[in-house]
Amino acid sequence: MRTLVLGGTRSGKSAYAEKLVAPAASVSYVATARRRDGDPEWAARLAAHRQRRPAHWRTVEPGETPHDLPRAVRDAHDVLLVDDLGGWVAALWDAAGWEDSAAVEAAMAELAEALSTTNADVVLVSPEVGLSVVPDNPAARRFANAIGALNQAIAEVCDGVALVVAGRALWVKGGTANLT
Repeated sequence: MRTLVLGGTRSGKSAYAEKLVAPAASVSYVATARRRDGDPEWAARLAAHRQRRPAHWRTVEPGETPHDLPRAVRDAHDVLLVDDLGGWVAALWDAAGWEDSAAVEAAMAELAEALSTTNADVVLVSPEVGLSVVPDNPAARRFANAIGALNQAIAEVCDGVALVVAGRALWVKGGTANLT
């Protein structure tokens, strides 16, 4: 079962995804957010996510390269929760110097391919960027374009897609997730 959970900022998408995988005996949680020195509010958000995770879940932090995410999907054997693709895409752009869209597109295609061939149950969390104004700067537009394209590519290979609004999910493709 492959499930994409979309939502806006603070929509409850991460908590919803965590509920989907909660019944599983073994969960690997891929945390894509990078630490930011000197940003206590960001540190508090990361801490809140960590505190919600059950102790028996294995947390996988980002590696040296954003290409570690497709590898994690390919190598997964238990239930895999990826939170979230927005952090991963931002890391791809950072690695590409915010100029090399071909490198970003190649990495996103690699993730979609890994997801289409994995035998693991995977739940991916991602921001839905199409619900707000068009960003007024080139970097933000590059990010929005990339995450929109990635969400569409990932949705194509998922069994279900849920849009979370105010902590409630609207299933836009597929039914409910039934993870083991």
